[in-house]
Amino acid sequence: MKIDFDKNSDGLVPAIIQDAATKNVLMLGYMNQEAFDKTQETKKVTFFSRTKNRLWTKGEESGNFLNLVSVKNDCDNDTLLIMVNPTGPTCHTGSDTCWKEDNDSSFGFLSELEAIIKDRKDNPENKDSYVASLFRKGINKVAQKVGEEAVEVVIEAKDNDDKLFLDESSDLLFHYLILLQAKGFTLKDIEKVLKSRH
Repeated sequence: MKIDFDKNSDGLVPAIIQDAATKNVLMLGYMNQEAFDKTQETKKVTFFSRTKNRLWTKGEESGNFLNLVSVKNDCDNDTLLIMVNPTGPTCHTGSDTCWKEDNDSSFGFLSELEAIIKDRKDNPENKDSYVASLFRKGINKVAQKVGEEAVEVVIEAKDNDDKLFLDESSDLLFHYLILLQAKGFTLKDIEKVLKSRH
């Protein structure tokens, strides 16, 4: 890996720290060649502290280390993306990230969809909502819909119509998200179980 430490007069490059599991950005620090080498050697992320004017391993005092997973260079070879497994909070304030947010998994659009489904569950009086109507009918109807969609996915999997297969798969996932909410769970609960089996 070629890193252009000479691009800036201070010999430092920005190092963006990202959680390998949640993909959330945790912090930004700076590295010189020595900090980079020490990070590679110890597998604990080490920066060059501009305020202390010395190498600084994150967690050296708090114990909240950033355990190295991988390092990537950007297209100009002057910025690093460092994937880590954090031990404890990252920010000196005690927050999970330096942006004062929880370091929770996000599943992109699926998380947005989950939030909409939860809103329909919490507000079942919405007469125009299909999801709210399912919640009003109770757990048996929600579970039945998941079963129906699962059968349709199996049927379409045996045919060669990719569009129908994807449509039915989407219906299954959608209704499964509804069932999870009906039972008081979310995708994060499923992720936790899957991680425990990994």
